[in-house]
Formats: sequence, C-alpha cells, structure tokens
Amino acid sequence: MSGSSRVITRDDLFKFHWLQDARFSPDGQKVVYVVSHILPEDKDKGRKEAKEYSALYLLDLETGNTKKITAGKSNDTNPVFSPDGKTIAFVRVANDDKPQIYLMPIDGGEPEALTEMKQGATSPVWSPDGTRIAFTAGIDWGENKPDRAKSPYRVKRNIWRFDAIGDLDLAVRNLYVIDVATKDVKQLTNSPTIDTSHKWSPDGETIVFNAMMHPDTFKAFFFTLHTVDMDGNVRDILPRDWGSTGEAFFEPSGDSILFVGRPDDGQPIGTHSDLYRVQLSDGALTNLTPDMELAIGGGLEGRIPVVAPFRMLITPDGQAAYHRIQKGGELGIYRIALTGDPEVTPVITGERACVPLDMHSDKLLFMADDINRPIDLYMANTDGTNERQLTDLNAELMADVAPLKVEHLAIKGTDGADVEGWFVHPNTPDAQAPYPTILWIHGGPHGAQGHRFAFDTWVFAGAGYGVMFVNHRASTGYGNAFSTAIKGDWGNLDYNDLMCGVDLAIEKGLADPDKLGVCGISGGGNLSTWIIGNTGRFKAAVPQNPVTNWVSFYGVSDIGVWFSVEQLGGHPHEIPEIYARCSPITYAHKCTTPTLMIQNEHDWRCPPEQSEQFYTVLRANGCTVEMLRHPASAHGGSIRGSLPVRQSHIEASLNWFNQYILGIEPPSETDQPEEKTASQSAD
Repeated sequence: MSGSSRVITRDDLFKFHWLQDARFSPDGQKVVYVVSHILPEDKDKGRKEAKEYSALYLLDLETGNTKKITAGKSNDTNPVFSPDGKTIAFVRVANDDKPQIYLMPIDGGEPEALTEMKQGATSPVWSPDGTRIAFTAGIDWGENKPDRAKSPYRVKRNIWRFDAIGDLDLAVRNLYVIDVATKDVKQLTNSPTIDTSHKWSPDGETIVFNAMMHPDTFKAFFFTLHTVDMDGNVRDILPRDWGSTGEAFFEPSGDSILFVGRPDDGQPIGTHSDLYRVQLSDGALTNLTPDMELAIGGGLEGRIPVVAPFRMLITPDGQAAYHRIQKGGELGIYRIALTGDPEVTPVITGERACVPLDMHSDKLLFMADDINRPIDLYMANTDGTNERQLTDLNAELMADVAPLKVEHLAIKGTDGADVEGWFVHPNTPDAQAPYPTILWIHGGPHGAQGHRFAFDTWVFAGAGYGVMFVNHRASTGYGNAFSTAIKGDWGNLDYNDLMCGVDLAIEKGLADPDKLGVCGISGGGNLSTWIIGNTGRFKAAVPQNPVTNWVSFYGVSDIGVWFSVEQLGGHPHEIPEIYARCSPITYAHKCTTPTLMIQNEHDWRCPPEQSEQFYTVLRANGCTVEMLRHPASAHGGSIRGSLPVRQSHIEASLNWFNQYILGIEPPSETDQPEEKTASQSAD
C-alpha cells in the first residue's frame, strides 16, 4: 500500500454512485442508463436531510459523449425506448408522491407525465408498434382506502403481510394499458394478486405476465404464469401448483413462451432452476437445460443498494437466449441454445459478477463488478469478444484507494467435501499477520458470496480486519447435491464448513485465533447465533435479522409455513425434535460471546421476536448482549433501506467489533463526530 493511498471508511457510505439499469436504443447507437446518488443536507435548497435520488443518462456509443437527461432531483427509473427510438418512457417519483410514467423526447425537451393514476403507475413496457404502453398499478381506493393504523380489519389470506410490501390486501397490482396519443387507460386484469414482469407478444395482441401473492397459498411469493389479451381475457399457461416461474418472454414466433422456473415435484429446496419452453397451442413443456448443474438466473450477495434486473435476452432469430448463470463465486453470462440439442456456452465470465441488461444485433449490454470495482456498464459482442467499459462512475472516489488483496481458500469439509472460500487481507499499511478477522456469513441459505463489491468488506478491511467468507453447504453454484445438503440438518455441515474455513485461515497464518468476530444477515444471522451457542472461540458477534426459533418462525414469518417445512422436512407437530435441534435458541443459554443483535422492526421475513427471544436468553444467562432496533425498516433495510438505517448498521457493527476484539471503546452518543452523520458524509 503506497503512502498516497487511502482506505475506504464508513464515511464513504453515501459517496458512491450506483448503476441500476440500462437499455439500448432501437438502432443500437445510444444507451440510456440509471444512476442513483445521494445529495447531502442543504437547508438553503430546502433539503433538511440527506436524500437519495436517481437520474437518467444518455450515452452516444459512436462519440462516447454522455449527457444527464433528468435533473437528479427525483427518483427516475425503468427507462425504455419507444420502438422508433424517439422517446424514452420512465417512472418518476417526485417529492415522495406516487410514481407516474413520464415521456421524454431524446432530441430535447422536458419530461411530461403520461399517467395521472391516483394510485401511481410503474413498469412501463412499449407495445411493438409504439402506440400503447402496458404498466402496473394498484387499486384506486379513492377516498376509501382502509387505514390499518386506526380501523379494525379482518384477515382472510394465508399470507396477509409480506416483507418490504406490507399488507397484501393494500398491495394488489393489476395490469393496465394506456394509449400514448389519447392517454386513454384500460384495465386488463382484476385479481387479488400482484401482477408483474409483463411482456408483449410480437403481434401486440397479448401480454404474458407473472402473478404472485395469491390469497389461498402459503407459497405466496411463488410466481404463476399467465397471458391476458386486450379484452381482459386471462389464461393460465401452467397449473397454479406447477411450481415457481420466473420472468417470461414470448419467442419471436409468438407460438411459445420461455421462462426460468423450478417445478414443485418433490425436489429438495435449494435445487436450481432451469430454462423451459411452453407451447401455447397445447401446453407442451420442454426443459432446455436438463443437464445443467449450475444455477441459471443465480446471483451473488453483494450488500450494495442495487437490485440487478433479472433479464433473459433472446436473439431476433430465436436461436439462442442469453442469461446470467452462477458458477461458485462467479456470475457470468451464458448462451443457451433454443433449437437443436441442449447446449449452454459461457460467453462473458471471469472473477466478477456480470448481469445482462439488453441486446442489439450482435452486441450485449451488461453491468459488472468485482471485489475491487463497484458496478459499471459494459458492452461486448455476443460471443464475448471486444469487451468495452462504458462508464466509470466512481473513478474519482476510488482513484487513490489501494486495492484489496484477496486470497482463495480451498477448504475441506469434515466429510471431505470441497468447499470454497476467500480471505480479504486488511487494507492498512501497518497490518501484521495473523490478523483480527471477521467471518461474514451470507444469507439464504441458498445464496453465495464471491467476486462482488461489498462496502462493509472494504470498511472492515480499512479498519485493520481480515474478512473471510465461505460458501458453506447449502450455497448455490456448486450443484444440487451441495445446495440441498442441509435439509432437516441445519447447523451441521454448514456450521462445520465455516469452522473448517476458519481453521484453514488460522493454519495459513492469516487469522488470529484470539481475535475473531462473526456476523451475517438473515441466514447469516441464523448461523451467527448458532455459532456463538456452540463455540466460544469468537470474541464478538453481530447477528442481524436472524432465524433463532423454528417453531415461532413457522407461525410469524411471511414464508414461515412453506420455508420451515421445506427446510426441515415437516410441520412442527410432526418433527418437534428436528425443530428444536436446528434452532439456535436451544443452545443460546451456553453463549458467552459479547453479542449485538441488529433487528429491523418491519422485517416480516425474520420478524423481531426472533431476535428478542435470543436477546432475552442471553440476558437471562449473564452474557453481554445489546439489541439495536431499526424502526420502520424491512428485511434488507441495512443495505437498501433508509439512509439512517444503512449508516447505523455499518457504524454499530464496526464499533462492536472494535470494542470486543480490539479493545477500542466506542464513542458515546454525545461524542459522535458530525462528519459521520448521513448529511455530512455525502457528496
């Protein structure tokens, strides 16, 4: 690390610009893309606090010139070019009002609102002829919207409240179509579901869409596949109980639909999805990736405020599709043959995470990041050649930052299985091995970590910690046997894989065995609480939004009944011994590790009572424990939620580790320096 280099600190949290989406123009000569940013408090300009916005940019691929086409004083997202390339439709949320669809001519002029829906309008998709736009909108309650905070109400759904969505009766979204010239709006669907992911047929007469949150199922977030015509006639493309379908697309012929999905046919949870074709004439279903062992449509945990679009790109001749596929700690773009023998070919790969965004002729547009580079926009030929970076959004911020040194860990599990992990060295010039080390555990548990940019990793490394992550048993990207190995046996192979990883890091002289910390969110929170109830080797723990008691989780989580039964093998009354054995609460009384529970109060995935139970048992048994509560924050709030919550999460975690691993007393609340507030740490 050179003398002129600096480290990333928690004060940099709100200085990043994050690429969110991008699209080609119809002629392939331009790209519109979305970047989010944070504006600091400025009372002279009416900003009483730091606020997050997003703006649209237009890039000319021939000249390389980029211009900002919206002001960045509202949230502008979901841009799509009209078929003639003259207009961009996008969604704007201004002044915390309802979202509406706007139109902007690309040759100049101000955006104008296309919709004026009282309930808001989102997700615009142009019809093939450019005369209409399909979109989604909620129920127009008029003056009669129920007030759940004040008035009694009755619940009739199997799942009535969902994380980051809230009361599902109030969250229903249906499909609409608006005539661009006349602004006449027509409602196409009218059901108690959330209709989404809509795509036009080539002839513009039909829309394929997914529906979720059906009232009569415990698998409320499973998508079901449908079409609707312009008269509002809805057709079920697959039986409601087929399984879960992802975003669907008409093939160029219009005779069939492609989708990524997994049938509900008895395979254990964690089994990867495949690419399917369904014929509209007779419902014939074909698996186009029957021999694939990798996770099609997979992802890697990045812990940055970006939700990457889930898009499959189909060639104009219908011969192939391009999709993202996870292989261990890498996420690449692969070509999948749609005709002939099944064939899946890697196109854009490497030690990074690549997500396809759009395709034009022989060009692919994609976003990519790795451990040392935040997300940027790239373009390449469809065979992977002539790759070109189109943006460098954080060049100034990262210019004088020394890159992280990363070491691959080839771990052997207790049963001899090959397990993959990584060790990130401290990013400070005076660091001496072995290092104080934080074990960061991914969520899911059917997720994975790897070559992704993660802000918290940079902060911990900049504070002198080594950071290690292990893709333990249940992780995706290593085949079905690996990702399904913990069913009915949580806390065994997954726990031992993590401990074997820690042992290897110690053996290699990387991790200091007397200065270990552990943390994680959701599934990572679960394993954090499991670890500290089963070993005293860690000096500090920060579990966030964990599952600690499977019996109560079954009854209170928005996925409780489905997820618990799938993961453990039955209902609580059928296998009570497994529910008890796999619950961290069973072992909590043995914990001696100083623990900070972080809990988001509007988390309906792992509700607050999960942390509260664990906190109480630790308190009752004399263990040092505190609980940090984040009001009005959903499950992923510390990554994508309000600015104060994001800041609180990273500051509290670092202060806790510093106190109990390094012996550094945290600043008192009255001593917090002003430059570490959200408003002062932003650009």
